[in-house]
Amino acid sequence: MLFITGTDTGVGKTYFTSLLIRQLRAAGLDAAGCKPLCCGDREDPRCLVSASDERLSINECNPVWMRFPASPYTASIIEEKQIDLALIREQLGSLKKRFPALIVEGVGGWCVPILRDYSSVDLARELGDPVLLVAANRLGMLNHTLLTLQAIAAAGLRCVGVLLNNGVTPQDTITATNRSVLEELLSGTGVPVLGEIESGATALPPAVFKKIVELQA
Repeated sequence: MLFITGTDTGVGKTYFTSLLIRQLRAAGLDAAGCKPLCCGDREDPRCLVSASDERLSINECNPVWMRFPASPYTASIIEEKQIDLALIREQLGSLKKRFPALIVEGVGGWCVPILRDYSSVDLARELGDPVLLVAANRLGMLNHTLLTLQAIAAAGLRCVGVLLNNGVTPQDTITATNRSVLEELLSGTGVPVLGEIESGATALPPAVFKKIVELQA
């Protein structure tokens, strides 16, 4: 199982996760996606349900849905509704038993608050699964990626790699050099740059998919 996080919200976590699930299923693995928390519309969990060949319902994929588009903690204050952690834990436990390859997508970035004293970090730590970091390839990516990797390590979790999403902003000289610079900065850390996803891609590059499958072996 993998926990998918991002350097920020809107960096392409769902896009990547959906592609990964489809390819895992095409390879013969009974894979499914879960987004325990969702704020705003429910398009992200719908994408995961579709990628999972409708093998789970929208409520199984996304047990806690906050309508206000903000962090879960902020949304809970505005909606005057407590986040149901027990429901999340129950649903994740059930899905783990059903699917040998369960991919869990976090909400927002790495440290997004869920309760006043409980964040996405705590949820990932409870699961204890390897973390894969999706980063939008744009100006500021190096800083955001390095800070997030430091926070993942500080939580005692292993990041199995960084994936760059080229579909968030137009590509230029900065984005063209980000990957090579990041690879140099991460050299010797044990965290590889897995590759890049181009805008409009309908599948992960074969080398990227192969690396992820090998990491799960």
